[in-house]
Amino acid sequence: MTGQFAPLDWIVVAAYVAVLILGGYIFSRRKTKDAEEYFLAGHTVPAWLAAVSVLSATQSAATFLGGPDYGYRSDYTYLGGVLSSVFAALFVAKVLIPRFYAAKVTTVYELLGQRFDGRAKRAAGGMFLVGRVLAGGARVYLAAIAIAMVMFSSVSAGSIMFAAAAVMVAAFLFTFVGGLRSVLWNDLIQFVIYVGSAIAVFVFLWTSIPASTGQMVDALSAEHKLLLFDPSTDLAKPFTILSIFTGLFLLNVANAGLDQDTTQRLLASPDAKTGARGLILSALASIPIIAMFITIGLLLHIFYNRPDLMGTANTAATQFSGEKVTVFVHYILTQIPPGLRGLVTIGVT
Repeated sequence: MTGQFAPLDWIVVAAYVAVLILGGYIFSRRKTKDAEEYFLAGHTVPAWLAAVSVLSATQSAATFLGGPDYGYRSDYTYLGGVLSSVFAALFVAKVLIPRFYAAKVTTVYELLGQRFDGRAKRAAGGMFLVGRVLAGGARVYLAAIAIAMVMFSSVSAGSIMFAAAAVMVAAFLFTFVGGLRSVLWNDLIQFVIYVGSAIAVFVFLWTSIPASTGQMVDALSAEHKLLLFDPSTDLAKPFTILSIFTGLFLLNVANAGLDQDTTQRLLASPDAKTGARGLILSALASIPIIAMFITIGLLLHIFYNRPDLMGTANTAATQFSGEKVTVFVHYILTQIPPGLRGLVTIGVT
């Protein structure tokens, strides 16, 4: 198989675009009465929807493509690092979210304005905007490269720019009119596709390996690829026990409680307890999702590096049209059947 899109893939993408257009039409008919409804959805967001939206906001093409690549090259210690996000969520839910609701703020930076002055609020808000442009741009660029490869079998500047523009226009048209409420429901749609496409790939890959589950577990264990927590103090390793309780913890506190892109979803609940519950649910739900992506990477290791278990030799290329690609992208380009390839392409976005 090649990475060129088949008619069935285009049908899947067209169905997705139709859903986005329908959603945008529905929300365009609903009038937002005031700024509170536009920015905070009228404080009507239940914990489960807030959790899904936070997950959709914090996981992206970096997780979809990077998780399997880490599992392929390493082990489960990336999943062990998720423990830091659980502790961070508990801290933010207990300390910060009640403060935000007590202050009745629309943005997390208003609390700085109340505690210090308007200059502190504007400085923090400006830093967020600059950081969000850079971080969002990196995510869109990463997704655009993968989409261009899969849809057009090309990594030319034109194909990447077209893919990036398509991603941004689709997001803008759906979310601009309806405010946060439309963002939340768009997040739900995207999250279902994101997880659904990953599950489909996992099942397809699992069933394509002729070895038994026991044989695969024994092989991975023998290569020390089932390690979950790294007790070493090697600072060069990113997911050690030390880093979980230091840098990773602080990073996740900042993401969950100080980043407006994430925290605004939690401020849209009826009260602080509901918003806090949504954050904790999102942290807990991320564990099985990331575990699945890492496991896909471990299965790819067997698929490409264990011909004794596969019964045949499969080669994982690291280049595509002169550009470096992860093993997961190579697998999508060469092994995924039509229809599922289109679903995976949407999931990457």
